[in-house]
Amino acid sequence: MGLGRDYTGQDCSLARALEVVGERWTLLVLRDCFYGVRHFRDFQAHLDIPRAVLTARLKTLVSEGLLERHPHGTEVHYLLTERGIELWPTVYTLARWGERWFSPGGARRIFSHATCGTDLTATGSCPACDTTPAPADITARQGPGADPTLRDDPVSEALRRGPHRLLTALNPEPAYRAPDS
Repeated sequence: MGLGRDYTGQDCSLARALEVVGERWTLLVLRDCFYGVRHFRDFQAHLDIPRAVLTARLKTLVSEGLLERHPHGTEVHYLLTERGIELWPTVYTLARWGERWFSPGGARRIFSHATCGTDLTATGSCPACDTTPAPADITARQGPGADPTLRDDPVSEALRRGPHRLLTALNPEPAYRAPDS
């Protein structure tokens, strides 16, 4: 018998949460939303995700209320909702766990409290202010474990340019302009 694709027989909130965010690529799409990625093409370029898979993940995240679609000229922006923003501690903690166990060169990304500039602890708190800042009050910058030669897509290049406040539009360089005819 094949492995089921859902957890309908489970009486567990974690199982229900995994129904929404547990598919491959979903947490990486959410991570990129926190970084300020908003356009379909930028998600696709940064994640190297198949178009059909990205379409399905975005559709699920919108239908589950974690993202909202916002018309922006001829494009659509995907923005985190309050429900989606509440996942930040989970995304942050899982990334820190990955840094600890799978990044021998050190953190690939360092997060700081924007108000005072202090680096956050492994639990996401600011030791200088004795607070846990909200994502909008956090900046991210490249860490010593980052490999700048690994990725050359516009999102990666924009993230390398320096500290960037979470949830603000990343605005990667326009690498997708159609050639002049």
